[in-house]
Amino acid sequence: MLLKELSSLASPLSEPQVDKLKQLTSELNTVQLAWVSGYLAASANATVTPSVTEPGTEQTITILYGSQTGNGRGIAESFAEKAQAQGYATNLVSMSDYKARQLKQETIAIFVVSTHGEGEAPDDAMELHQFLASKRAPKLDSLQYSVLALGDSSYEFFCQTGKDFEERLSALGAQPLHELVECDVDYEASAEQWQQDVLQAVEPLIKASNATVVPISSASATNAQAFSKQKPLHAELLVSQKITGRDSDRDVRHVEIDLGESGLTYQAGDALGVWFENSAALVAEVIEKLGLSSSENVTVAKESYELAQALIEKKELTQIYPGLVEAWAELSENDVLRSLVADKEQTRQFVLENQLADLIEQYPPAKSITAQSLVDLLRPITPRLYSIASSQDEVDTEVHLTVALVEDTEKPTHRFGGASHYLANAEEGQAVKVYVEPNKHFRLPENPDTPVIMIGPGTGVAPFRAFLQQRAADGAAGKNWLFFGNPHFEQDFLYQTELQQFLKSGELTRLDVAFSRDQAEKVYVQHKLKQQGQAVWQWLESGAHLYVCGDAQRMAKDVHQALIEVIEEFGGLEHEQAVAYLESLRSSQRYQKDVY
Repeated sequence: MLLKELSSLASPLSEPQVDKLKQLTSELNTVQLAWVSGYLAASANATVTPSVTEPGTEQTITILYGSQTGNGRGIAESFAEKAQAQGYATNLVSMSDYKARQLKQETIAIFVVSTHGEGEAPDDAMELHQFLASKRAPKLDSLQYSVLALGDSSYEFFCQTGKDFEERLSALGAQPLHELVECDVDYEASAEQWQQDVLQAVEPLIKASNATVVPISSASATNAQAFSKQKPLHAELLVSQKITGRDSDRDVRHVEIDLGESGLTYQAGDALGVWFENSAALVAEVIEKLGLSSSENVTVAKESYELAQALIEKKELTQIYPGLVEAWAELSENDVLRSLVADKEQTRQFVLENQLADLIEQYPPAKSITAQSLVDLLRPITPRLYSIASSQDEVDTEVHLTVALVEDTEKPTHRFGGASHYLANAEEGQAVKVYVEPNKHFRLPENPDTPVIMIGPGTGVAPFRAFLQQRAADGAAGKNWLFFGNPHFEQDFLYQTELQQFLKSGELTRLDVAFSRDQAEKVYVQHKLKQQGQAVWQWLESGAHLYVCGDAQRMAKDVHQALIEVIEEFGGLEHEQAVAYLESLRSSQRYQKDVY
């Protein structure tokens, strides 16, 4: 917005200079903008005569982050801002952009890394993670470090990637500045304390090095119009339309949101974060089951709310976590629940299949619980991320989503997912709090002539609708091949008319569909991949980029295995060679996944 205004005002810059400035700033994050602002301010105020004072040796704090949903990046940026405010030189960089062999040159390094899936490193941390675990990793006797690990205790391998980093750094001789900190979903307080502790530990090292310390001015004004997870945009919901058939066993919505004059931008492949509110009916059920008063005052993050408001706006009710179940076992004094929490696998399964209201119904507390005790037990609401289903070049100030309503109709009381239920029941014109979560690991190829293969069953088709719109807007000559699947052709063919129009116009070169329940034998996208294996191999050999979006637990694994088998059969490779081939595609960013 600032540069948009700049170009329309009298400026000492030429038009080409303004264009260059726009291009540069569009690629920078908050911390980088702050640094540039301070640098420019210092340059403007500098005297013409150069200083003859020799500066001290610069002691740089390198801050590396590996982030799947943006939380790790946000913490790393916050740490860098705090370090810069104290005058420390920082190097903030994604692990995917960091040259692993440079690590042996570092003296102070901070690692912020999340764990994805079943104990896996996030995409941007994968190569550094593998490097540290390999024999190529150097001795790091000169390095002092700290690791902040992000995870979700509902999963078996909680904070595993962070633990791996801690173990390997220590084994390679690096010295910890601060012990490993493991953060659950409600990470804010722990992350804030860790930042303070690490900065305190860093201070004597900076002073001992006689480094030149120059405070860097804030550039908050430069980024005043930015929106983020912490500062979402209040956008307007335009449409929430069911796009599955009347007889479908699933409710999938096409959602359109108006970004207005916010200036909020996104790229095909990005995700939209949506802050939601819990259902008033669900909140009333919880309050009634516990015999509490909806108007009783409680405190959440030092703010006062009535209980009903706190449960609607601030606390997770549809996703529970192992710590809550353990605490409830003591509140209920129920031996069955106590036995369940003693088994971690049973606890994880219970967490996946139940909500707070189910926990209360099955295991009522043996004694009354206060309203404040209840909210203290619950995690804060966290926004849900949805793959964006539109290209901004096509829809301008709108953003589109493809949202499957999460529901469990087998329980006595139907249960719904928090965000999907919120979006499915939102009224036209309602304000929705949103922000863009960039995903640079799910991007169309830079060369528009490059062919792409897209595998997106169910709502996994969302980003590929955006891809096709973007390729059409760009006039890209590269071929496009989509594999789509769902249970029934007549009920579940999402965006059927649009996809057929893309085929007719030539933007979509090939469309292979798998409707699993329309015949006696179930057919999924991985089966279609193998059926078209010869052509898939030829596309890959001609330089095609490969994209997978959708379910991480089964589909993505089955597709990965099918690709290995295709490469073995039609590439004439042994199994290990096929695995290596697919890994080379991933490392060169020709095989990208957006799975959940």
